[in-house]
Amino acid sequence: MVELVTVIVVMGILGAIGASRFVDNNTFAGRAYSDQVKSVIRYAQKLAIAQNRQVFVLATPARFAACFNTPNCSSASALAFAPGTSNSGSAATRAVCTLGNNYVASWLCEGTPASVVVSGVAPGNVFSFDSMGRPSFAAPLTLTFTSGSSVYQFTVEAQTGYVH
Repeated sequence: MVELVTVIVVMGILGAIGASRFVDNNTFAGRAYSDQVKSVIRYAQKLAIAQNRQVFVLATPARFAACFNTPNCSSASALAFAPGTSNSGSAATRAVCTLGNNYVASWLCEGTPASVVVSGVAPGNVFSFDSMGRPSFAAPLTLTFTSGSSVYQFTVEAQTGYVH
């Protein structure tokens, strides 16, 4: 009987801890967005190498997007297409990944969720990868994503474009 009560108490404690982690989605939103941004940057670099041309990454606190030929992603021909032909389609992405006030689902663009704060980039910050996959910045770029009490960080190396 004592063992049964002990097991029930331990299961209750584990359930309370586990349930609280699933109720607070901010932790998961920060990690998920950090991973999405890593993917955008890595894919932009691979695209530059594969297509032997410069690819721009528009890196702002509101969104991360990839474009060809122009750093401001202002025309349909300049937009880099997302792998699998679609971005995440989240509410934040739908709000900021637009061209002429129209959402572009096929664009390699991800909007920052409301619960995530991005630091390490300035508004209007643009960098590019050349046809060899080398980034245009001279010092490593460190991006920080804060969501609730969770902080996720990664670095893009200056000479190689390696993301870690």
